[in-house]
Amino acid sequence: MRRLTGNVATTLAAVLVLTGTTAVAHAADDPFDTYDDQQLTWGACPFDTPEDARPAQCALVTVPRDWAAPTSGVDLKIQISRVEATGERLGALLVNPGGPGGQGSSLAGALAALQPAVSERYAFIGMDPRGTGREGAQAEDPGLVCEIPNGRLSTRQDLDARDRSADSIAEHQKAPRAIAEACQSEALTPYITTWQTAHDMELIRRLLGETRLNYLGYSYGTWLGAKYASLFPDSAGKVVLDSSVNWQGRLQAAFEAFPVIGQRQFDDVFLPWMTRHFADLVGATPAQAKQTWEQARAYLKAERVLAPDAFDGVFVGMGSELRWVLGAALFALAVGEMRGQAPEAAVAAGVRAELDAWSRAEHGVPLAQLTTRRIAAALEEDYTRLAGTRVAVACGDQPTRSAAWYRSLSDRQGPRYPLFGWAYGLSEFCGFWSDAPRQALPDLPARVAGKVLVVQGEFDPQTGYEQAGAAVRAAPGVSMVSVDDSAFHGQYAVGGNPCVDGMVNVFLLHNSRPSSATCPGVPLPGEDEVHPVAGPVERRGAARQAVPPASPLRDRVQERITESNSADAA
Repeated sequence: MRRLTGNVATTLAAVLVLTGTTAVAHAADDPFDTYDDQQLTWGACPFDTPEDARPAQCALVTVPRDWAAPTSGVDLKIQISRVEATGERLGALLVNPGGPGGQGSSLAGALAALQPAVSERYAFIGMDPRGTGREGAQAEDPGLVCEIPNGRLSTRQDLDARDRSADSIAEHQKAPRAIAEACQSEALTPYITTWQTAHDMELIRRLLGETRLNYLGYSYGTWLGAKYASLFPDSAGKVVLDSSVNWQGRLQAAFEAFPVIGQRQFDDVFLPWMTRHFADLVGATPAQAKQTWEQARAYLKAERVLAPDAFDGVFVGMGSELRWVLGAALFALAVGEMRGQAPEAAVAAGVRAELDAWSRAEHGVPLAQLTTRRIAAALEEDYTRLAGTRVAVACGDQPTRSAAWYRSLSDRQGPRYPLFGWAYGLSEFCGFWSDAPRQALPDLPARVAGKVLVVQGEFDPQTGYEQAGAAVRAAPGVSMVSVDDSAFHGQYAVGGNPCVDGMVNVFLLHNSRPSSATCPGVPLPGEDEVHPVAGPVERRGAARQAVPPASPLRDRVQERITESNSADAA
């Protein structure tokens, strides 16, 4: 490298000093210095408080567009909420529903109501992560939105990923290619990452005046919480990671496992449950039910009611009771229409009442008037304006695989996991991502492991049990509560499981963390006992859980967590 002459070097040094841009001085600056003296102004939140939830106050936090270069670009504003502790305060608990892309402002009040003992001692803090806009004020602040040209999308109404023709594959890849290219063209996209959001969380801790930030995150929220604790280990308090991805590995691996874990739940838990409650419609054995399901799939395709891919998608990621009921209703109605039967008459009474209540709430008609066409209309998606946070984070946090790699994954997964294996690899937009990550995300340091508790359901169809186990094995000192026979996504506070809630609450309130434990699951919808299924959790004894009392708030929060983290959440 050519050396600068004395006069040039002196002049350049003077200019740099005058402009305040010397490399040494900039490196010594704390990026939070410019932002941690702002005053939070708390007021009414723009969203409606969910029924039975505790009311919250909201404030806006100013953050830099890029924490790596805080003086460049226009600042962003993110919304946070606060539900103050009702008793002697232990600290603040920041909550996140996952995604990437789930808004968390209203979640604070809902979780505070569901766990009153914890909300007595902790202030619950919600956050709408950067890129998600402001919950309740989307018109003024929609966040990162990717505009997808209509002409780039497939117009086919019969897409079926089992069709492996060149034309079918090309049609399937139109949407993910258009999504990736549209989102990459947005100027904000490079700054919507976990690394950036973790820095926003650290600023929030400072502005709240908290020595430590305690955390509860679901699904992708486990990745966010683990990376916050990795980037700011001295600031991390107690960390609860519920329905966990492998936060010591690749975030994309969680999405790549959707076909595997979805098929397991469908074959081993859902179909047997259908035979217990819909035997006259679907058959008395899981094998018969699976054959009937295939017939219903073909019928809806032939009648042009629902494309095969869309039908399959209803049964992928059934992580909440509401999603479970949707799958059961569509399956039963399709069989009934195919055979000219009234399905509600052939359904067990307990489930019939639940299906009818769901139909009235979600579709405005009793079950007797619900049709597959009405459900299909409600399932229609519009990809022309797409919330981009899910795309930006999933593809921007770490290096991505190529479209060819995902096409090969589809070929490998399809025969073994046909429910979603054929479609997933053809629909993954990260395969068309070309930008490299701007920052590296560290693994969890050993000195933080003792602060972390993982909670994981055995048959979770959105974050597989094996993902959580891999993270715990790669981070010695982290403890894990396994939930035997649990088929849903989200456990603590939203699963109605007193064993899980008790263990997490003892950790949060009394600092007593289980080293490793297993909780029995709770019964599935319409049942008063658990029907054990062989799986990755080692069964320990015959402990039973009572049917949890009805809680519309709990059901809605679990559905929101499921929706935030579904395979098509983009």
